[in-house]
Amino acid sequence: MAEVVLFHHAHGLTAGVATLAHDLVADGHHVHTPDLFEGRTFEALDDGVDHAEALGTDVVLKRGARAVEGLAEGLVYIGLSLGVLPAQQLAQTRPGARGAVLVGSCVPVEFFGGWPEGVPVHVHGMDADPWFVGEGDLDAARELVEGAADGQLFLYPGGQHLFIDPSLPAHDAAAHARFMETLRSFLVAVDSRG
Repeated sequence: MAEVVLFHHAHGLTAGVATLAHDLVADGHHVHTPDLFEGRTFEALDDGVDHAEALGTDVVLKRGARAVEGLAEGLVYIGLSLGVLPAQQLAQTRPGARGAVLVGSCVPVEFFGGWPEGVPVHVHGMDADPWFVGEGDLDAARELVEGAADGQLFLYPGGQHLFIDPSLPAHDAAAHARFMETLRSFLVAVDSRG
């Protein structure tokens, strides 16, 4: 099965992120959940965003890179919102990535150099999410999946940003179920490639 690195969103390493990791482990995958905030969690998204901004993008990216030191190549990177930064960076720059799943965010592909050949990528977001749609991430996602040999964009109806975290008020059960079905298929396909 796949070896996955799951990077949390700006609320931190919440119970909902742990639930997602647990569900993937139950499917037989090996999942790492680095804590980019070193134990801190935030009830309000704005407080988490403020904390991430105070840390700075460079610190978030360095913590993400440090989290995979010592791990073998052949990882699948999953990023949730803020966690897309290290997930996308590592998928684009660390040798041997097997795939990437980016949720609620996407960085312009040229930010990290270019999408590596043969690495599948899925981007997920809600079609009326002001963070994903209104801040240019949807445009970056469209460009990324069009340029990747195996890229797909999944849009869900609604305006919630962190719709896949069951521990948050933004959780959308129907969209979460569709996301999990797609994620499971993605991981099976990646694993079957060897």
